[in-house]
Amino acid sequence: MSALLTVIVFLPLAGVAITALIPRSRGGSAKWVAVTVMAVDLALVAWLVANFDRARAGVAQFVVNVPWVAQAGIRYHMGADGISLVMLVLSTLLGLIAVVASWKVTDRAPTYFAMLLLLQVGMNGVFLALDFVLFYVFWELVLVPMFFLIGMWGGTRREYASIKFFLYTLAGSVFMLVGIIALYLATGTFDITALAAKGAAGVLGIGFQNWVFLAFFLGFAVKVPIWPLHTWLPDAHVEAPTAASALLAGVLLKMGAYGFIRISLPILPAAARAWAPWIALLAAISIVYGAAVAFAQTDLKKLIAYSSVSHMGFVMLGIASLTTVGLNGAVAVMFSHGLVTGMLFLVVGIVYDRAHTREISELSGLSVAMPVTGGLLAFASFASLGLPALSGFVGEFLSLLGSWESRVVPHWITVVAAFGVLLAAAYMLWMVLRVVLGKPSEKVAALPDATLREVVMLTPLIALIVTVGVWWGSLLGYVDPAVRAVLAVFGRAA
Repeated sequence: MSALLTVIVFLPLAGVAITALIPRSRGGSAKWVAVTVMAVDLALVAWLVANFDRARAGVAQFVVNVPWVAQAGIRYHMGADGISLVMLVLSTLLGLIAVVASWKVTDRAPTYFAMLLLLQVGMNGVFLALDFVLFYVFWELVLVPMFFLIGMWGGTRREYASIKFFLYTLAGSVFMLVGIIALYLATGTFDITALAAKGAAGVLGIGFQNWVFLAFFLGFAVKVPIWPLHTWLPDAHVEAPTAASALLAGVLLKMGAYGFIRISLPILPAAARAWAPWIALLAAISIVYGAAVAFAQTDLKKLIAYSSVSHMGFVMLGIASLTTVGLNGAVAVMFSHGLVTGMLFLVVGIVYDRAHTREISELSGLSVAMPVTGGLLAFASFASLGLPALSGFVGEFLSLLGSWESRVVPHWITVVAAFGVLLAAAYMLWMVLRVVLGKPSEKVAALPDATLREVVMLTPLIALIVTVGVWWGSLLGYVDPAVRAVLAVFGRAA
């Protein structure tokens, strides 16, 4: 049982080794290796969910904890609580769908699918690591395959976008490394759970906490991304291939928010409380700014990219509230945004694969020319704007409610953030009106509709979006105990 997490994390690495041995002349075999490995990995995570004790979701389960570099006190320590489990489900599901979405890739196919598999190793590892060195290794590992996916298979400005992505996120990682080293020198341990216990005991002084919190903030905020550290995101999304865009928005952005929840709050509680109003302010700016700029976009991918800046602002608002309701909402937005925005990028990829354009002015009448594709885009858009009974509503409602109930977030910030909900509805409905409805444009009039493979690929996302939107407990039943465990360090769970 303790080896299960190791298998889940490193099984895709075995797939990397296999695909690396496939000659270019037989490149089509790579996708079958990748889809098999990803499907098995998702099945293992499903088994993990089935055997997870929801009553103990606030503590790590299936733990493996053995010495790794004993001389430095570094351990191979992994475990899954309710928050980790939810993020792991998102990571492995989108990983499998990304492979299926890449079924037509033939250009250097073995290398392409090897990069997707290597990316999966890093994403899974980040959500399960409970040792700082292990966490940092997985965190940095994610940069490499995404850099190559954008730089080798991206659009016309792929080199610029990949370098900008790499430098921005690497710069943030350097600050995070400084924070990790500072914590080790102050406490003598890299163990995240042990450091959380020290945080609860008040071992670390407020001055020290503030400087370390700032270092982690810069590392995590770039990845989220929070305004004004967001400028790498639109370029990366626009130039990335469809599968990479879905994983970048669906999973990689969540790593930054996960870092705040797993590390900054429990280990540095005094600093988290002091910084909370400022984080809430940046979150509100991100919400309104992202929504306003999305309104001005003419490229579908850029519109969705800026909407991600806005939606991740709700995540940070929920985190900054330091309330059970708000933090539950933050995790719910993380999960829902992964599903919904991943679906949006995949549907846009279907359209672009046929029309060879993402310009909104050149796309109209999908509901007539491509009714299935138009319906999928409309559904994902309604979920993104937070329509009740779909998953997007759950997290945004709870984040705003938690922010309003918070003792550290001023009410006016919550009011400003709520205005972002109206803007989201406006730009999404504007896009649906221009692209889905109306008379078919010349670009889409004779295009074939989505194939059975593409519809089947998106079906799990649709099912989860509806399930979570109708039955909140299907998600919050796992998340809430873990959220309460995180917030216990603040002396209250609400």
